[in-house]
Amino acid sequence: MIELLPNVNVDWLGKRKLFLIISTVLVGVGLIALILNGGFRYGVDFQGGTVLYVQFQSAPDVERIRNVLSEGGLGRSQIQPMAGGGLDNAVLIQLEQTSDDVSDLGRGRELVSQALNKDFQGKFDIVSSESVGPKAGEDLRRQAVFATLYALGGILIYMAFRFEWIYGAAAVFAVFHDVLITLGMFSITQREIDLTVIAALLTLVGYQVNDTIVVFDRVRENRKVNRREDLETALNKGINETMSRTIITAGLTFLAVLALFLFGGSTLNSFAFALLIGQVVGTYSSIAIAAPLVLIYTNLRGQAVPKVAAPARPVVSKTARPKRVSS
Repeated sequence: MIELLPNVNVDWLGKRKLFLIISTVLVGVGLIALILNGGFRYGVDFQGGTVLYVQFQSAPDVERIRNVLSEGGLGRSQIQPMAGGGLDNAVLIQLEQTSDDVSDLGRGRELVSQALNKDFQGKFDIVSSESVGPKAGEDLRRQAVFATLYALGGILIYMAFRFEWIYGAAAVFAVFHDVLITLGMFSITQREIDLTVIAALLTLVGYQVNDTIVVFDRVRENRKVNRREDLETALNKGINETMSRTIITAGLTFLAVLALFLFGGSTLNSFAFALLIGQVVGTYSSIAIAAPLVLIYTNLRGQAVPKVAAPARPVVSKTARPKRVSS
């Protein structure tokens, strides 16, 4: 096996307070942004509405399109230029859907076509469109939350069987930490959350747990060889011994996701962004969150268990001498 960093000897657990402070700050900033922005920005999958991909003969003027749609009574529509994926000179138009009537879901395409024909007649083509009602969007949002919770529950059960339950709880907490920070970055950058983002989060869950299992498995092997080794030393040793593997796998994954983020086009941009943030945070949490939580719990449990005093030995006086029995 290739080792980029042989003989790593870093006291990771000694920095656990700093790691926990950093994580608390990152999660807190995301929550503050979420409150200030009034919640997440949901895509058409979760909010309901109509999305159209419109391709023009030449590079479109987004401001001009916005004015045309506003004159046609579609002032609240969102317009986003597209690039790559065969959609050059195209824009994505998203309309809010306020009615749950199925017959109204297809009117968005008709209204956009009528508005654009006033200024771009014969110069555009609606490539595709999709519509989701508010009720369906709410159901999809609820199902996405349950899917993530089911994944976390399955990880907890698996880790509890393979290791002790505290290892499973630490891994699940670390994954929850990664998801919170990733969603916080979506709130800070005001990116939309849709089904592709949920797919990225579920991918992140599996990736992060795999990295954590590798570290915990090495810790378990080391403790079998040296049973007298304390847990903090074993955790540090396990992290250091798997550091080369972590850097290689995390680095290659990061480069692949970065290429997808930069060159994958607008359709996959949010998906790649979630993986990019989650992959970095997931690698960090395997070292800085999961392992310290196991140590903190074990230390607290050890302090909570009272020590049983050893039985007192009889005290023999040095001055006392055994008496001789005369014959």
